[in-house]
Parts: sequence; C-alpha cells; structure tokens
Amino acid sequence: MRRLVSALLLSAFLLVGGLASPAAAHPMSTSAVLLDIRDDRVEGEVQLPIDRLAIAVDRELTPAGVLGEDRSFLKRYTAQHISAVGEDGTPWTVGLGTGSVRTIDGTAHLVYPLTIRPPDGRVTDFRLRYDVIVEELLTHKVIATVRYDFDRGILTTDDAETLGVLDWDTKSLRVPADEGSWLKGFVTTAGLGIEHVGEGADHLLFLLMLLIPAPLVATAGRWRTEATGATGATGATEATEATGVTEVAGATSPRRSLVRVVHVVSAFALGHSLTLALAASGVIHVPSRPVETLIAFSIAVSAVHAIRPLVARGEVLIAAGFGLVHGLAFASLIGDLGLDRGSLVTTLLGFNLGIELTQLLVVALIMPSLIVLSRTSVYPAFRVAVAVIGLVFSVSWMLERATLTAGDPFEGAETWLVGHPLLVAGAVATLAAAARLRCRVPWTVAGK
Repeated sequence: MRRLVSALLLSAFLLVGGLASPAAAHPMSTSAVLLDIRDDRVEGEVQLPIDRLAIAVDRELTPAGVLGEDRSFLKRYTAQHISAVGEDGTPWTVGLGTGSVRTIDGTAHLVYPLTIRPPDGRVTDFRLRYDVIVEELLTHKVIATVRYDFDRGILTTDDAETLGVLDWDTKSLRVPADEGSWLKGFVTTAGLGIEHVGEGADHLLFLLMLLIPAPLVATAGRWRTEATGATGATGATEATEATGVTEVAGATSPRRSLVRVVHVVSAFALGHSLTLALAASGVIHVPSRPVETLIAFSIAVSAVHAIRPLVARGEVLIAAGFGLVHGLAFASLIGDLGLDRGSLVTTLLGFNLGIELTQLLVVALIMPSLIVLSRTSVYPAFRVAVAVIGLVFSVSWMLERATLTAGDPFEGAETWLVGHPLLVAGAVATLAAAARLRCRVPWTVAGK
C-alpha cells in the first residue's frame, strides 16, 4: 500500500508540474514551400496552416474568412515576408497567385501559387528569404523542397530534393539553380526524423513504456526478477545482513537487459520501417485521425503491460505490432509536407535514420538508470508510477483524437517533459544513484 501511495503521489507531481504551457503530442508546427526550377523562372506554391497563420497575424481566421474579408490582408502579409535575391545581391521579382484553401492531413491550409523571376530572365543560384509565420512562432518549421527540369523540359519527382528547413533561427536558404544534392536532402530528412520523434511526446512515451520492463522477466503473469525469482511486481525484497537495508533480489544482468532492449528497438524499427515504406510509396493509405488514435492506444497497451505483463516477451510483440501503426504516422509527415516530391529512397533512408538515431539516444539516456533502479526496492513503485502516467496521457490522447473531448488537459505536462529531456534523464539517474547508495549491495550477475 505504501508503494502504491508513493506511485500515485509521484504521478500527480509529474502531471501537475508542467501544466503552465500549451502543447501537442506532435508539437512540430510546419508549413511548406514547394519550388520548381525552370530556365527562366521559379514556380511553386506556399502552404500555410490557417491555425498557425492566425496566431502569427493575431487574428481570428476561418477557411471562409481567409478567402473573404481577410483575403487582401493575408496576401499582402505573405508577400511582404517572401523575397529572393541573386548571388550578386540583385532582388528578384516575387509574385503570389490567387489563394485557395486546401486540407492537408486534416488541417486547413491557405495555399498561394508562387512565381519568382530573375531580372535578366535567366535563373541562376539565388537566396530565398522567407519568414511567413516563423517571425512570430518560435516553434514553427517551414519545409522547403525543390525540383529541377534541366534539359528534359519536364518535371519529375526523381529530380526533387529536400532543400532545407526554415525557422526562427534560419530565415533564408540558398537555392542552387543547376544542380541537386542527394546528400543534402538526405541530411535534411534525417534531421526531420530526429526532430519529429524528439518532439513527439507520444512516440517517446511509447518507447519508454516498452523499456521499463526490459530489466525484468514475466513469470506466471507477474513481473519478476530473473536470478532468484523474486517478485518485481510487488517489490518483494531480501534482507541484507551486512547493511540492514533491502534490495530487489537478483535483477537480470545488464547484458541480458541490453539484449532485450535491442530486441524491442529492432522490432519497433522493423514495424515502422515496413509501413513507412508502403505508405510513402502509395501502396497503402490510412486517414491520419484513426492512425493517431491507434498510436495513443498503443501507449495504453504498453503501459498496462509495464504494470502487469500481458504476455511473456510482450514488449517485443507490442513494439513490432504497433510499430506498424507508428510507421503510418511517419509516412503522413513525409507526404503532407511535400517530402515525397523528392527521391523516395533518399527520403525514406534519411527520415528513418533520424528516427533510429533518436531512439538510440533515448535508450542511451534512460536505460542505464533503469538497469540500476531495477536492482533496488525502489523500482516497483517507480515502474508503476511511470506506467500510470503513460496510461493517463494515452487515454487523454485517445479521447481527444477520437473527438470525444475538446482538448487534452495534460498538454502542458507533456510539453514540459519533452522539452526537458536531459533534466528528466538526470532526475531518473539521480534517483537510481540514491537508491543504489541506500542499498550498498555489491553487483551480482544473474546465473553466476
């Protein structure tokens, strides 16, 4: 009972601690600039999410209003924040066509056709300066992609590359006129993969829920430590005569724990890579709302599994099965931001690399502390507390994404936790060190 109370108190502390600021499970606020390079001009379009645009201009905007009473103001505002200059510093002419409203991934966007013309009628390297929305929103990102027609006179997706990302710190990009760089596109999409997972509370929480049981084994429907069969779920301990303190008996060896982590991460990677490739190539398509709802459900399942094992080695099965769902969400970002205009292989490899690097970083930050904690009497309460937090967050996301509730009351907490990864990892490491010092029991390796 005492441990249950401790778990609930810790849950309440973490849930309440960050409620001051708004957030979302996917805090990447993004728009897109799509460029087509021709011999005498640059054509393309600008995609502006209306909800983000409303914040930037401090106006109440609606899909009907942006084409009505706010039409002239918004076109003037957008034009004032886009410019282009040649390598010699000469300004180029930038023109916007008639705006329209388009739904992209369930969000209404104001879309303007874009034309950029050099003064001498010959397109050379130039610098695009762009700060629509990002001048006001620190978190906003603008994905720029570019295509080239060269000598063929036609544009194909194979000619495209991800040019770069514009944001609060980077408000201009160099646009090459006569060459593409697959390496630059690869690096850019890898960075987007890192950012998407690193700023996605739901993806990170799903991974964390799968890592928590890694130092334990499931026996007879309960979490138990491996070496002596002590019950990890209830916190059974053994007395240590030399110190007079207690420790969870014989946790798994660090080597076996790491092997389980490799299995979990590999299963998740295989699952999301498969559906990411299939969805990005157009073989399958699933609307984003049910995908996002299923992602929230995957966190709930993994949280329940962390509290009480659903099946032996269930975290590997959960990682592989729900990895398929997470891959659909990753593919949605590629398609809806215009990244699929580029080389599909380069985009998929870069984006996937970014995802895997972020996962490995999370494992490196948190897993050593979990292994240490699993060898102490603190771990059962810690495991249940974190799992309860994950369960609460996931249920809130499910209700919101299924449109059963108007919002997520825990958005601020999610933002705080995701925004302070080193602080969170440091707190867990401090707890692990304190618990280990309290036990003062020599390390033992399972099976020895």
